[in-house]
Amino acid sequence: MTAPARKYDVFQAIADPTRRKVLRLLSEKELAVSEITSHFSISRTAIAKHLHILTEAELVRGRKVGRERRYCLQPEPLTELQQWLSYYERFWENKLSKLKYEIENEE
Repeated sequence: MTAPARKYDVFQAIADPTRRKVLRLLSEKELAVSEITSHFSISRTAIAKHLHILTEAELVRGRKVGRERRYCLQPEPLTELQQWLSYYERFWENKLSKLKYEIENEE
C-alpha cells in the first residue's frame, strides 16, 4: 500500500508569513496552541488552521498533553525546499561574480 498523499506541500505551507513565523517559534521549543497564539494578533482558531496546514505538510507534529495540544517542528521536509533553492544559487553566484569582475576592472 502507498502512503496517502499530503494535502499541502512544503511550498504551500511556507507561502504564508504567519506560518513561517510559527515555524520560527517552534524551532526554539515545543509550544502549546495558546503559547503560539500569544505571539499573534489573530484568533486561536486562525492559528489552529495554520497549524493544520503545517501538520499536513509534515512540518510540525502535535501531541496531546493533558488538556492541551503541543506542537514541535519537524524540519526534515525543509530539505526539499533547500534542494530547490540550491539549484538557483548558481545563478546568484554567477551574477555576483560578474559584478565583482566589473567593479575590480573599472577604469
